[in-house]
Amino acid sequence: MEGDSLTLPTGVNKIQEDDLIMWMCGDDCIAKLNISTQVISETNDRFRDRLQLDIQTGSLTITNIRTTDSGLYKAQMIGHQVSKKTFSVTVIARLPIPVISSYCPQSPSSPSASRCVLLCSAVNVGHVTLSWYKGNSLLSSISVSDLSISLSLPLEVEYQDKNTYSCVLNNPISNQTQHLDITQLCRPCSECVHCCGSTEAVIRLVLSALVGVATVGVLVYDITSRRAEQKNRAQKSN
Repeated sequence: MEGDSLTLPTGVNKIQEDDLIMWMCGDDCIAKLNISTQVISETNDRFRDRLQLDIQTGSLTITNIRTTDSGLYKAQMIGHQVSKKTFSVTVIARLPIPVISSYCPQSPSSPSASRCVLLCSAVNVGHVTLSWYKGNSLLSSISVSDLSISLSLPLEVEYQDKNTYSCVLNNPISNQTQHLDITQLCRPCSECVHCCGSTEAVIRLVLSALVGVATVGVLVYDITSRRAEQKNRAQKSN
């Protein structure tokens, strides 16, 4: 998994003194070990300061492994005899913790208006399943095989629901869970302004600002006009 260390063994308990070990990633040589001189050479900037070679066995360890390190690795041992060993490496990204948010339907008369509408989301994920659970029981799930910019799964619950809900994001080797706090997220829309849709809230703020600016403009214009009129009258009387 991304961020971990990975060791690729040569399968040899002890290599010979005159052996040369070469490690390849695809067609690129990334490390060499000369047993007679015990010199280790890193030959690829992509793995700079992340490679370790065991002098006894020639095994390769990649630290802080990245998803871009996925590929075909080959160990070539040259000495009294030539032998090769190949590894196919797939590095899976660490899963983010899914995010749970609530929102209100646009129409107060909508059947969903009497229920809490929730959305569990995760971004930049691939080869994962996103699921809603009620206790230990699976309610719904959605899966993607390719990289998805955004993955979301809705859920509706009663405002006074006392059950335990959680949203789980998982792949074949790990999972991340976000538990739902109904008391924090599930309140009637009339009780909190942030329950409104984000677009609606922005529109309201913009309209309020425009009304305020227009009101100030009218007041300034009125005051300026009155002063000009008074000045004209004073000049005529003189």
